[in-house]
Amino acid sequence: MLRVYHLIIGAILLVLIPVGLRFFLPNIFTNTNKGTQPNTVTTPAKTPTPSTTSLKQSNVNKANVWQKLLGSTSAPKNWQVIPCEREVTLLCVSSQGRDLGTVEVEISPLKDNTELQKHLTEVGTSQSSQADLQNPQSQSKLIKALQAWVADSYNTFAKDHQTRYANSIAFSSYPPQQVTMGKLPGMRYGFVRLKPEGGIQEQYIGYVTSDGTQLYVITTSFNSSVSKGKFESLENLAIFQPYLSAIAENLNLPNR
Repeated sequence: MLRVYHLIIGAILLVLIPVGLRFFLPNIFTNTNKGTQPNTVTTPAKTPTPSTTSLKQSNVNKANVWQKLLGSTSAPKNWQVIPCEREVTLLCVSSQGRDLGTVEVEISPLKDNTELQKHLTEVGTSQSSQADLQNPQSQSKLIKALQAWVADSYNTFAKDHQTRYANSIAFSSYPPQQVTMGKLPGMRYGFVRLKPEGGIQEQYIGYVTSDGTQLYVITTSFNSSVSKGKFESLENLAIFQPYLSAIAENLNLPNR
């Protein structure tokens, strides 16, 4: 009988002791529960920022002549081609925020270019009008004058090369190619300097056309002495060349 009584008392204590502990020592249970709760970190929402492209586009110098010249542009994937921010004659080529090179345009009054004026006279024409340049015969005369202008440029390049390098570095000019620049006929030309051990030391590429009143010369290069219109990497210039041809073909010319 006594054992039964002891068992009943033990069962009652097993029920009441945890309740009493929870009542008199609440911090023990509270801290235990806190330790099992998952850690929750609140991450502040990021404020959207303008993309690099948007920033560059908004900072472009409105006086840059490429603003009016550019038609549609093309470039390799992840490359950007936009008028430069601080240089009014330069087109900037970059990739993911890294500058790759520039293309320069020189626009000068045709009346100030005595060499081209002379060649236009030699082919039986003078300063052509915009309407004349839509005529195949007038375009043919302009091409002949531009070809002679390129030949003059090649002579200048060769003399400069001989003065600077003599025979230590080889010089080779590209055969001029007739191209279309906007709605105008034009010429593509250029040259390379070759290292004695092989490979290209310097490369120069140019496009030239005229709308009858202005002469347009577009140039870029690799490792040249010019301060503007150049690429730091020969590989990047080689990659960009066909895209530059497409850009030249889609220029807003004649620009008047």
